Amino acid sequence: MRLPHRPRPLLTHLLTGAVALVFALAAAGCGEDTPAPAATATATGAAAAANTGDRVVKKGDTVAVHYTGTLDDGSVFDSSKGREPLSFTVGSGQVISGFDDAVMGLKVGAKNKVRMEAAKAYGERREDLVVTVPTAQAPAGLKVGDRVQVSGQAAVVTKVDAAGVTIDANHALAGKALTFEVELVSIK
Repeated sequence: MRLPHRPRPLLTHLLTGAVALVFALAAAGCGEDTPAPAATATATGAAAAANTGDRVVKKGDTVAVHYTGTLDDGSVFDSSKGREPLSFTVGSGQVISGFDDAVMGLKVGAKNKVRMEAAKAYGERREDLVVTVPTAQAPAGLKVGDRVQVSGQAAVVTKVDAAGVTIDANHALAGKALTFEVELVSIK
């Protein structure tokens, strides 16, 4: 999961009138997450500090960070350990807003630990993003856990029975507070 932006809301009229739902199994690697841009930063430590001096992160800067994200129970849901740092432009909507806030004002080499409520992360869970469609309108062979697209929105199948197929377009981390430990690697 590379800290996607918050998903676009589903149109609430999907199941009304003549609107047809079109399902397509998501391509490999797709799912409830929209990947952030590929990491591109290479400067680290003293070399990066020499390039940026006392410069601090501000909106519009392209930054690279290492991070570890945890839930309130201490479990790690994502980390850049063993990978390239995450690179993004601050304030551009490439990452969740709380993550933008976590790097604002940092200097290269500085670390920050920030806890954010769901509103600054992936938002609250929304019941209007959980829908059940009649089995006859869904493709055959769907099973719980399958990732699908509904009107261009990523979703996951949460229930399949004779009455219908239930899909959930909420992000897996919706409704959860997140804590991030970030280390600023570079500023461009």
